[in-house]
Amino acid sequence: MITRFPSVALVAASVLLTGCGGGALAATDHASAPTPASSSSASPSPSSEISAEAAARQLPGVGPKMLARIPAGTEQVVLVTGRGANSPLSTLALYERTDDGWEETVSWAAHNALKGWSDHHMGGDLRSPIGVYSLTDAGGLLKDPGTKLSYDHGSGFVSPGTGFEGEPLAGSFDYVIAINYNRQPGTSPLDWTRPLGPSRGGGIWIHVDHGGPTHGCVSIAEDHMKELLRTLDPARHPVIVMGDAAALGH
Repeated sequence: MITRFPSVALVAASVLLTGCGGGALAATDHASAPTPASSSSASPSPSSEISAEAAARQLPGVGPKMLARIPAGTEQVVLVTGRGANSPLSTLALYERTDDGWEETVSWAAHNALKGWSDHHMGGDLRSPIGVYSLTDAGGLLKDPGTKLSYDHGSGFVSPGTGFEGEPLAGSFDYVIAINYNRQPGTSPLDWTRPLGPSRGGGIWIHVDHGGPTHGCVSIAEDHMKELLRTLDPARHPVIVMGDAAALGH
């Protein structure tokens, strides 16, 4: 049974002070330190028992070190490939693991942080974290569009003001997926727990694109967000693999 988290007013108020792309909670949008994705203790299904070599060939641009951080039971990978180490432009693609390896199902244009990427994100550095992180929790200002992930529907998901290019941020948090960097999995995206400490940032999400760079999150078009939310399945232990192309190739 999927838990619907209650929004926390105090947390929401804190979030409004710092936001992804210049607005609310996403400014929690800080990230870094490679926190490994959560792996399942359950036995992997036959479809996940493919060789590392086969998987590497079918996750374009992902090298052996990054590949090794993907839990064995993972059957869905959101692959975010940045255009450059200091670029805010990237591509988000969804891969499903099959008996023959990884298969790309969709690919969309995306934004990441204003200054690009970091393998040791610190709060306020305006870079997105490089690494592999589990995806367990979602939420938004709008009602659940039909996701299997835990979904917190509440008024705390607001993003006032304008972004780095003067674009309005309204609607950016209509739908969000929490990236489990420096956060407690199994809680609302609005939860303020920071296991690595507040200096390491947090609140890194996939959220609705507002037409410009973010503070640390990844953003895609609203229709694509809804499709991603409907596709991700916690039973398939989804993770996000994210970074600039050079970093992912290691």
